[in-house]
Amino acid sequence: MKKERTGASALVIMEGMTPARRTFAELVAEGAAVPTEGWDFSWFAGRATEARPSWGYARSAGERLAGAEAALDIQTGGGEVLAFSLGAAAPARPRLVAATEGWAPNTARATELLRPHGVVVVAAPDDAPLPFADGAFDLVLSRHPVAPHWDEIARVLRPGGTYFAQHVGPASVFELVEHFLGPQPQAGRGARDPLRERAAAEAAGLEIVVLPAERLRMEFHDIAAVVHFLRKVVWMVPGFTVEAYEPQLRALHERIEREGPFVAHSSRHLFDARKPR
Repeated sequence: MKKERTGASALVIMEGMTPARRTFAELVAEGAAVPTEGWDFSWFAGRATEARPSWGYARSAGERLAGAEAALDIQTGGGEVLAFSLGAAAPARPRLVAATEGWAPNTARATELLRPHGVVVVAAPDDAPLPFADGAFDLVLSRHPVAPHWDEIARVLRPGGTYFAQHVGPASVFELVEHFLGPQPQAGRGARDPLRERAAAEAAGLEIVVLPAERLRMEFHDIAAVVHFLRKVVWMVPGFTVEAYEPQLRALHERIEREGPFVAHSSRHLFDARKPR
């Protein structure tokens, strides 16, 4: 979500009219109607904000691409982040760039967006082995993989190659999750822990160069943004529908109207790992 200053109220302003407050039903309907394909979060401008990690993943990935010969982007989504990183890498780019994606609508979107960049997009389930030969790439990228398959990442990397990726960390946006699902068990809160992921990466034979982690402020300024977010990031509240969670949505809408933006915190960590020569 793009970082910018916004007001807390959801208003409709038309020429010749005084501002009118949007109703709960109108906002929910709007959030439920927005397409969810890809990882373009521009719709949230003016409706929600999220602070960005200090390391600037997309631009840093561009710097890595500029020095690579063959690169792979795992779980590319709609290809938006990889396209930005390739733009940042220009004019120096790898001679070969491939990407995988497991959700059919995103695969089609990524193919359309990345084809002009010379990227081959391969439809591959997130939990399946990577469809590439051993040692095919000297750089593997990923932004927010659902679950990193460390053995496969290590397998497709050349000796001396790098895995550079931004992961979602533990208890990310759990203020919102627990509003809908109630208090979560400690096991759930500790999932995606960077130290556990570090141990798994090392067990697969990778060496960790750096592993910084940050917790970042998010604000939701209206209930439409909440609805669209939960429809787009489907693992936050599995099985989310407006109908199933209408009471929680209404309570959160009233809270935002009364108190201002709903505040949550995302959790991110950056993997810079190397396969030994």
